Amino acid sequence: MKVGVVVPLGQSGEYAGWDPVTAWGRTMQVARQAEDLGFESVWVYDHVQTLPEPRDEITFESFMSLAHLGAVTTRVRLGHLVMSAGFRNPALTAKMISTLDVHTGGRMELGIGTGWNRFEWEAYGYGFPSARDRLGALRDQLEVLTAMMAPGRASYSGQYASVADAVNLPGPVQVPRVPIMVGGNGPKVTWRLAARFADELNIDGLMPEDVAEALPVVRDRCEEIGRDPDSLRVSAHVYGSNSRDEGRPRVELLTALRELGICRVMTPIRAASESDEALVSFAEDCRAAGAELASPMTGP
Repeated sequence: MKVGVVVPLGQSGEYAGWDPVTAWGRTMQVARQAEDLGFESVWVYDHVQTLPEPRDEITFESFMSLAHLGAVTTRVRLGHLVMSAGFRNPALTAKMISTLDVHTGGRMELGIGTGWNRFEWEAYGYGFPSARDRLGALRDQLEVLTAMMAPGRASYSGQYASVADAVNLPGPVQVPRVPIMVGGNGPKVTWRLAARFADELNIDGLMPEDVAEALPVVRDRCEEIGRDPDSLRVSAHVYGSNSRDEGRPRVELLTALRELGICRVMTPIRAASESDEALVSFAEDCRAAGAELASPMTGP
């Protein structure tokens, strides 16, 4: 099992009162430290203001942040956990992620879900469609993203998104495309979309007991369409200190997820915005749990 770190962008209030330039400098330091300690990947949340309620505090935009983080790292994979499908035109999303894949030498991941925070949707003029419409839009976005990252020109006509003879050059460095990760816990629709379109399903905030119950259902969703269930990786978003089971030791939680066959976990380490020791301690716990970390990088 591999491990990724969600770096701070301010959405949880971790940069309240900070100077923005200083705050961004800290985010870069966290990303570089995660790489130096051997973590497999670096992730960002996709929010445009603080949550769960808006406050007049720093929140850095996710795509611009990934572009800069790609420039100051060399090994870690990079992506959203997960981006909100409704925030961007999917053809433009495909263009941006393909460009970033070139910029980073093939290190990008495309994490996507429906989005959930009503406050920011309405504040930024997106409205807040019903769950049915957001899931429908996610389906059409996945169709467009798949078409845009395939060879040749892309065409697709859907209820919520379409492209017509669209050119996406340069395409991704990775073949056949940037890996797509669908995030969410909906067994009826989201997991079926993951089975149909994704390379990875990211389960959000479930405890190991819940994950154990979910995995057979995920396999069923693949088998429904004749897909080999082993070809759909399953990862877990773990909230760390905000876990639904705060009394469970971190090593125990990570060990349980590894033993279930989870391919990787991603988690925010809240204290990392202020303390270098926070990631060091997390790396020690990951190794104690049998997780796979690269050898720590040394030198200037």
